[in-house]
Amino acid sequence: MSMAREHFVLVHGEGHGSWCWFKLRWLLESSGYLVTCIDLAGAGVDPTDPNTVRSFEQYDKPLLDLISAIPEDEKVILVGHGTGGLSLIHAMHQFVDRIRQAIFVAATMLPFGLQTDEDKKDGLPTLPENEIDLTFGTGADDPPTTAALRPEFQRERLSQQSPEEESVLSSMLMRPWPVTAISTASFEGDDERLNRIKRVFIKTERDNMLDPQQQDSMIKKWPPSEVLEIDTDHSPFFSAPEQLFNLIVKSL
Repeated sequence: MSMAREHFVLVHGEGHGSWCWFKLRWLLESSGYLVTCIDLAGAGVDPTDPNTVRSFEQYDKPLLDLISAIPEDEKVILVGHGTGGLSLIHAMHQFVDRIRQAIFVAATMLPFGLQTDEDKKDGLPTLPENEIDLTFGTGADDPPTTAALRPEFQRERLSQQSPEEESVLSSMLMRPWPVTAISTASFEGDDERLNRIKRVFIKTERDNMLDPQQQDSMIKKWPPSEVLEIDTDHSPFFSAPEQLFNLIVKSL
């Protein structure tokens, strides 16, 4: 297949939207690749109130709808960031024959999602209570419907090595994420079936959101085809976009 026909689908993580990929999208498209950036339910410019997103199936529907609409003889390359890795796994279970490769950029990489407390310890950020705002959209006695990283902590957690103007942009565009829907993401299936898809993990060495030890634990428990490292914060699409681009192209 020629370079121009390779189709990347970029999937954001918690609190972000398709906007976070703008630099990587430009680099990929300038090199002849086809790129689609999506907003999951309640994220980016998607009009859904994230407090009404109660299941991971609902949250991930935009990605599944996109892949289901792709012609059966075509395959996509998925790139996920943060909890966007769960969306990649979900899609891999649903569309194993339509995915050429899955690239996890500091992303949750667990074959069956968050089935155990250990999975959540490995695959989700551990944030102190004073750094997040919770919304209890269905009542104070129910689990929180959304979480948001407080603005004063966003740069240190997400993008401490990135240009400051991009941290400001992120603070303007980030939205609360459907925390219960994400934390209950759990999938049934066969990991051997999933292993038919090439997986690449890009480890962020200076990550204050998904700790490198968490990333190492997921890599050890479900080894990917290849592990690449980048000496950046949690947001290499801001702090080192050209290096991220080169690693992604190298992995193909």
